[in-house]
Amino acid sequence: MALDSAIEWTDATWNPVTGCTKVSPGCKFCYAERLTERFGGQPFTEIRLHPERLSLPLRWRSPRRIFVNSMSDLFHEKVADWFIAQVFDVMAQTPQHVFQVLTKRPDRLLAWQRSGSWPHSVPPHIWLGVSVESAAYLWRVDRLREVDVAIRFISAEPLLGPLTGLDLEGVSWVITGGESAGPPGRALVEITARGVRPKPEGLRWVRQIRDLCRTEGIAFFHKQWGGRTPKSGGRRLDGREWSEYPVVAAGGRRGER
Repeated sequence: MALDSAIEWTDATWNPVTGCTKVSPGCKFCYAERLTERFGGQPFTEIRLHPERLSLPLRWRSPRRIFVNSMSDLFHEKVADWFIAQVFDVMAQTPQHVFQVLTKRPDRLLAWQRSGSWPHSVPPHIWLGVSVESAAYLWRVDRLREVDVAIRFISAEPLLGPLTGLDLEGVSWVITGGESAGPPGRALVEITARGVRPKPEGLRWVRQIRDLCRTEGIAFFHKQWGGRTPKSGGRRLDGREWSEYPVVAAGGRRGER
């Protein structure tokens, strides 16, 4: 657990599940896999449930944005429906926090919601999102649109190509970011003798997403350019840092930034 997360768009991380398996190119250089192999003492592909961690957010009194399962995927096929329901029970009991749940498995998310395993409406302080690294995975956004939730978001990190055809209907927030674990050729940056700088095509891809968000009034957050480390290339895009969040209006629907 981390009460002061280094992830720019959250305040804390909460991992009631650890371990995962790879499902798409964005997983190739997974940071959670690196951390698990270095410090975890277990194979990353071993999915572990941690019921002893479920109560942690109940102890955190001051409001926080909490990234749920930064070291796994809550909707992995080996995570039982009943355990997912227990995670949602805890989140529902702590409305002082915002919970950011990110998955690459929106089919499982949708099936779980429709199964009635957790027979409640998702409250507006629980945000549900999908990772989309290239246009080949825009279907994840389509599936997310079928999920009944007030705040839907997209994490385009690591962004490996242009998101041509991105439809932001029903989406409240978009995060972009570059690769920070793989070789420089996969990142949004190039590494030169003068340092790290965004590639022209990387700039174009991120600007296209940023401009679409601005046109449609959707919150945009550029997390990082990436490089040898997450912070190598900095965060600035066109002379500024972009750190917008969605605002939940009365009734649980998305309001203005």
